[in-house]
Amino acid sequence: MNKLVLLATLFASVMAADVPAYSKPSYPAPAPYPIPAPAYPATAPAYPASAPAYPASAPAYPQPAPAYPKPAYEEPAYSKPAEEDYPPMPFSFAYEVKDDPTYQDFLHKESSDGKVVTGSYRVALPDGRTQIVTYKADENGYVADVKYEGEAKYEEYKPAYKPAYTTESAYSTEATYVTESAYSKPAYSEPTYSKPAYTEPAYSKQAYAEPTYSKPAYTEPTYSKPAYTEPAYSKPTYTEPAYAKPTYTEPAYPEPVYSKSAYAEPAYAKPAYPESTYPRKPAY
Repeated sequence: MNKLVLLATLFASVMAADVPAYSKPSYPAPAPYPIPAPAYPATAPAYPASAPAYPASAPAYPQPAPAYPKPAYEEPAYSKPAEEDYPPMPFSFAYEVKDDPTYQDFLHKESSDGKVVTGSYRVALPDGRTQIVTYKADENGYVADVKYEGEAKYEEYKPAYKPAYTTESAYSTEATYVTESAYSKPAYSEPTYSKPAYTEPAYSKQAYAEPTYSKPAYTEPTYSKPAYTEPAYSKPTYTEPAYAKPTYTEPAYPEPVYSKSAYAEPAYAKPAYPESTYPRKPAY
Protein backbone atom coordinates (compact mmCIF):
# COMPACT_ATOMS: atom_id res chain seq x y z
CA MET A 1 0.00 0.00 0.00
CA ASN A 2 2.79 2.37 0.86
CA LYS A 3 4.44 1.60 -2.47
CA LEU A 4 1.34 2.64 -4.41
CA VAL A 5 1.17 5.92 -2.58
CA LEU A 6 4.82 6.59 -3.26
CA LEU A 7 4.49 5.80 -7.00
CA ALA A 8 1.47 8.08 -7.32
CA THR A 9 3.38 10.90 -5.69
CA LEU A 10 6.35 10.50 -8.07
CA PHE A 11 4.06 10.38 -11.12
CA ALA A 12 2.35 13.58 -10.10
CA SER A 13 5.68 15.34 -9.63
CA VAL A 14 6.86 14.29 -13.13
CA MET A 15 3.66 15.45 -14.77
CA ALA A 16 3.88 18.80 -13.02
CA ALA A 17 7.44 19.30 -14.30
CA ASP A 18 6.50 18.54 -17.96
CA VAL A 19 3.59 21.12 -18.09
CA PRO A 20 4.82 24.28 -19.94
CA ALA A 21 4.35 27.70 -18.32
CA TYR A 22 2.23 30.13 -20.39
CA SER A 23 2.24 33.93 -19.86
CA LYS A 24 -0.97 35.96 -19.69
CA PRO A 25 -1.73 37.47 -23.13
CA SER A 26 -1.90 41.28 -23.44
CA TYR A 27 -4.29 42.92 -25.89
CA PRO A 28 -4.23 46.57 -27.00
CA ALA A 29 -7.05 48.75 -25.72
CA PRO A 30 -9.69 49.46 -28.39
CA ALA A 31 -9.89 52.95 -29.86
CA PRO A 32 -12.98 55.05 -28.91
CA TYR A 33 -15.88 54.70 -31.33
CA PRO A 34 -16.72 57.97 -33.08
CA ILE A 35 -20.25 59.18 -32.20
CA PRO A 36 -21.65 61.39 -34.97
CA ALA A 37 -23.63 64.48 -33.91
CA PRO A 38 -27.30 64.47 -34.86
CA ALA A 39 -28.21 66.68 -37.80
CA TYR A 40 -31.44 68.70 -37.36
CA PRO A 41 -33.01 70.99 -39.95
CA ALA A 42 -31.98 74.59 -39.44
CA THR A 43 -35.42 76.14 -39.92
CA ALA A 44 -38.78 75.14 -38.45
CA PRO A 45 -41.65 74.29 -40.79
CA ALA A 46 -43.82 77.22 -41.79
CA TYR A 47 -47.45 77.02 -40.65
CA PRO A 48 -50.22 79.38 -41.69
CA ALA A 49 -50.18 82.38 -39.37
CA SER A 50 -53.85 83.28 -39.50
CA ALA A 51 -56.52 81.36 -37.54
CA PRO A 52 -59.85 80.45 -39.12
CA ALA A 53 -62.43 83.23 -39.03
CA TYR A 54 -65.58 82.51 -37.00
CA PRO A 55 -68.66 84.70 -36.74
CA ALA A 56 -68.08 87.22 -33.94
CA SER A 57 -71.63 87.39 -32.58
CA ALA A 58 -74.29 84.75 -32.05
CA PRO A 59 -77.54 85.09 -33.98
CA ALA A 60 -80.13 87.27 -32.21
CA TYR A 61 -83.57 85.77 -31.81
CA PRO A 62 -86.54 87.86 -30.76
CA GLN A 63 -87.69 87.10 -27.19
CA PRO A 64 -91.09 88.64 -26.60
CA ALA A 65 -92.19 89.09 -22.99
CA PRO A 66 -95.20 86.94 -21.96
CA ALA A 67 -98.41 88.89 -21.81
CA TYR A 68 -101.04 87.68 -19.34
CA PRO A 69 -104.57 89.01 -19.59
CA LYS A 70 -105.73 90.94 -16.50
CA PRO A 71 -108.79 89.39 -14.88
CA ALA A 72 -111.91 91.33 -15.67
CA TYR A 73 -113.46 91.54 -12.22
CA GLU A 74 -113.21 93.85 -9.28
CA GLU A 75 -112.31 92.68 -5.81
CA PRO A 76 -115.08 93.35 -3.30
CA ALA A 77 -114.38 96.07 -0.80
CA TYR A 78 -115.17 95.08 2.76
CA SER A 79 -115.85 97.80 5.24
CA LYS A 80 -115.63 97.30 8.98
CA PRO A 81 -119.06 97.60 10.54
CA ALA A 82 -119.43 100.57 12.77
CA GLU A 83 -120.00 99.74 16.42
CA GLU A 84 -123.27 101.11 17.61
CA ASP A 85 -123.54 102.42 21.13
CA TYR A 86 -127.00 101.93 22.57
CA PRO A 87 -127.94 103.76 25.74
CA PRO A 88 -129.21 101.62 28.64
CA MET A 89 -133.01 101.20 28.66
CA PRO A 90 -135.37 100.77 31.65
CA PHE A 91 -136.67 97.25 32.32
CA SER A 92 -138.45 95.19 34.92
CA PHE A 93 -139.10 91.44 35.37
CA ALA A 94 -140.06 88.89 38.03
CA TYR A 95 -140.58 85.09 38.19
CA GLU A 96 -141.17 82.43 40.83
CA VAL A 97 -140.66 78.64 40.94
CA LYS A 98 -142.30 76.45 43.62
CA ASP A 99 -142.43 72.65 43.31
CA ASP A 100 -142.83 70.71 46.56
CA PRO A 101 -142.13 67.19 45.15
CA THR A 102 -138.69 68.29 43.92
CA TYR A 103 -138.07 70.77 46.82
CA GLN A 104 -137.78 73.72 44.40
CA ASP A 105 -138.68 77.14 45.91
CA PHE A 106 -137.15 80.13 44.08
CA LEU A 107 -138.18 83.79 43.55
CA HIS A 108 -136.36 86.52 41.57
CA LYS A 109 -137.38 90.08 40.64
CA GLU A 110 -135.34 92.97 39.17
CA SER A 111 -135.95 96.47 37.79
CA SER A 112 -133.92 99.35 36.32
CA ASP A 113 -134.52 102.97 35.38
CA GLY A 114 -131.63 102.99 32.87
CA LYS A 115 -129.01 104.03 35.37
CA VAL A 116 -129.52 102.05 38.59
CA VAL A 117 -130.46 98.34 38.79
CA THR A 118 -132.19 97.02 41.92
CA GLY A 119 -133.53 93.58 42.67
CA SER A 120 -133.79 90.65 45.05
CA TYR A 121 -134.09 86.89 45.00
CA ARG A 122 -134.82 84.15 47.56
CA VAL A 123 -134.05 80.46 47.48
CA ALA A 124 -134.80 77.50 49.80
CA LEU A 125 -131.61 75.83 51.08
CA PRO A 126 -131.32 72.06 51.74
CA ASP A 127 -130.90 72.62 55.50
CA GLY A 128 -134.40 74.17 55.80
CA ARG A 129 -133.41 77.84 55.78
CA THR A 130 -134.38 80.44 53.17
CA GLN A 131 -131.69 82.74 51.72
CA ILE A 132 -132.81 86.27 50.77
CA VAL A 133 -130.46 88.53 48.76
CA THR A 134 -131.24 92.20 48.03
CA TYR A 135 -128.79 93.94 45.65
CA LYS A 136 -128.17 97.27 43.93
CA ALA A 137 -125.87 98.00 40.94
CA ASP A 138 -124.97 101.45 39.61
CA GLU A 139 -121.93 103.34 38.32
CA ASN A 140 -120.24 102.88 41.73
CA GLY A 141 -120.43 99.06 41.71
CA TYR A 142 -122.50 96.15 43.01
CA VAL A 143 -123.74 95.98 46.63
CA ALA A 144 -125.62 92.95 48.02
CA ASP A 145 -127.36 92.32 51.37
CA VAL A 146 -127.70 88.62 52.32
CA LYS A 147 -130.17 87.38 54.98
CA TYR A 148 -131.40 83.99 56.18
CA GLU A 149 -134.79 82.94 57.51
CA GLY A 150 -135.49 79.88 59.61
CA GLU A 151 -133.17 77.50 61.51
CA ALA A 152 -130.85 74.91 60.00
CA LYS A 153 -131.86 71.31 60.75
CA TYR A 154 -129.76 68.27 60.04
CA GLU A 155 -131.63 64.94 60.40
CA GLU A 156 -129.79 61.78 61.36
CA TYR A 157 -129.11 59.57 58.42
CA LYS A 158 -131.09 56.32 58.52
CA PRO A 159 -130.80 53.80 55.72
CA ALA A 160 -134.13 52.99 54.07
CA TYR A 161 -133.32 49.28 53.76
CA LYS A 162 -131.89 46.57 55.99
CA PRO A 163 -129.06 44.53 54.56
CA ALA A 164 -130.03 40.87 54.21
CA TYR A 165 -127.06 38.83 55.26
CA THR A 166 -126.59 35.55 57.16
CA THR A 167 -124.87 35.54 60.53
CA GLU A 168 -121.80 33.48 61.15
CA SER A 169 -123.69 31.12 63.51
CA ALA A 170 -125.91 30.00 60.66
CA TYR A 171 -122.98 28.25 59.02
CA SER A 172 -121.84 24.79 60.22
CA THR A 173 -118.19 24.71 61.24
CA GLU A 174 -117.93 20.92 60.92
CA ALA A 175 -117.16 19.62 57.47
CA THR A 176 -119.36 16.82 56.18
CA TYR A 177 -117.50 14.18 54.25
CA VAL A 178 -118.04 10.49 53.43
CA THR A 179 -115.86 7.98 55.29
CA GLU A 180 -113.98 5.19 53.58
CA SER A 181 -116.24 2.58 55.14
CA ALA A 182 -119.19 3.92 53.22
CA TYR A 183 -117.75 2.63 49.94
CA SER A 184 -118.17 -1.08 49.10
CA LYS A 185 -115.00 -2.96 48.27
CA PRO A 186 -114.98 -4.28 44.67
CA ALA A 187 -115.50 -8.06 44.42
CA TYR A 188 -112.90 -9.59 42.12
CA SER A 189 -110.39 -12.40 42.47
CA GLU A 190 -106.70 -11.72 42.09
CA PRO A 191 -105.05 -13.62 39.20
CA THR A 192 -102.72 -16.55 39.99
CA TYR A 193 -99.59 -17.08 37.90
CA SER A 194 -97.90 -20.51 37.69
CA LYS A 195 -94.10 -20.67 37.88
CA PRO A 196 -92.50 -21.93 34.61
CA ALA A 197 -90.92 -25.36 34.85
CA TYR A 198 -87.34 -25.19 33.50
CA THR A 199 -83.91 -26.10 34.79
CA GLU A 200 -81.43 -23.31 35.28
CA PRO A 201 -78.11 -23.99 33.42
CA ALA A 202 -75.09 -24.80 35.51
CA TYR A 203 -71.85 -23.14 34.37
CA SER A 204 -68.57 -24.72 35.46
CA LYS A 205 -65.80 -22.38 36.59
CA GLN A 206 -62.71 -22.42 34.37
CA ALA A 207 -59.57 -23.73 36.09
CA TYR A 208 -56.67 -21.41 35.23
CA ALA A 209 -54.14 -19.52 37.25
CA GLU A 210 -54.24 -15.75 37.20
CA PRO A 211 -51.02 -14.28 35.73
CA THR A 212 -48.55 -12.67 38.10
CA TYR A 213 -46.59 -9.67 36.92
CA SER A 214 -43.19 -8.95 38.41
CA LYS A 215 -42.16 -5.38 39.05
CA PRO A 216 -39.29 -4.29 36.75
CA ALA A 217 -36.04 -3.68 38.57
CA TYR A 218 -34.41 -0.46 37.35
CA THR A 219 -32.79 2.52 38.93
CA GLU A 220 -34.40 5.88 38.41
CA PRO A 221 -31.96 8.38 36.87
CA THR A 222 -30.72 11.27 38.96
CA TYR A 223 -30.32 14.62 37.30
CA SER A 224 -27.84 17.11 38.68
CA LYS A 225 -28.83 20.77 38.78
CA PRO A 226 -26.67 22.83 36.40
CA ALA A 227 -24.34 25.22 38.17
CA TYR A 228 -24.32 28.63 36.52
CA THR A 229 -24.06 32.19 37.62
CA GLU A 230 -26.82 34.55 36.70
CA PRO A 231 -25.49 37.49 34.67
CA ALA A 232 -25.40 40.89 36.33
CA TYR A 233 -26.50 43.78 34.13
CA SER A 234 -25.32 47.25 34.96
CA LYS A 235 -27.76 50.14 34.57
CA PRO A 236 -26.75 52.43 31.70
CA THR A 237 -25.74 55.92 32.70
CA TYR A 238 -27.01 58.78 30.57
CA THR A 239 -27.89 62.41 31.04
CA GLU A 240 -31.45 63.45 30.40
CA PRO A 241 -31.70 66.27 27.83
CA ALA A 242 -32.76 69.68 29.11
CA TYR A 243 -35.50 71.29 27.02
CA ALA A 244 -36.23 75.00 27.29
CA LYS A 245 -39.91 75.89 27.73
CA PRO A 246 -41.15 77.86 24.69
CA THR A 247 -42.40 81.40 25.28
CA TYR A 248 -45.36 82.76 23.32
CA THR A 249 -46.15 86.42 22.85
CA GLU A 250 -49.82 87.29 23.22
CA PRO A 251 -51.19 89.31 20.28
CA ALA A 252 -51.93 92.95 21.07
CA TYR A 253 -55.15 94.15 19.48
CA PRO A 254 -57.78 96.69 20.63
CA GLU A 255 -61.20 95.48 21.68
CA PRO A 256 -63.98 96.47 19.27
CA VAL A 257 -66.15 99.42 20.29
CA TYR A 258 -69.80 99.22 19.23
CA SER A 259 -71.72 102.45 18.95
CA LYS A 260 -75.27 102.52 20.30
CA SER A 261 -77.85 103.20 17.62
CA ALA A 262 -79.46 106.60 18.03
CA TYR A 263 -83.17 106.33 17.46
CA ALA A 264 -86.21 107.48 19.38
CA GLU A 265 -88.56 104.89 20.74
CA PRO A 266 -92.07 105.25 19.27
CA ALA A 267 -94.68 106.77 21.53
CA TYR A 268 -98.12 105.22 21.30
CA ALA A 269 -101.13 107.26 22.29
CA LYS A 270 -103.63 105.60 24.61
CA PRO A 271 -106.95 105.07 22.80
CA ALA A 272 -109.74 107.29 24.07
CA TYR A 273 -113.04 105.53 24.29
CA PRO A 274 -115.98 105.91 26.72
CA GLU A 275 -116.29 103.27 29.41
CA SER A 276 -119.51 101.27 29.43
CA THR A 277 -122.12 102.01 32.09
CA TYR A 278 -123.95 98.73 31.92
CA PRO A 279 -125.04 97.24 35.28
CA ARG A 280 -123.04 94.28 36.44
CA LYS A 281 -124.50 90.82 36.35
CA PRO A 282 -126.18 89.89 39.67
CA ALA A 283 -124.58 87.06 41.71
CA TYR A 284 -126.89 84.13 42.25
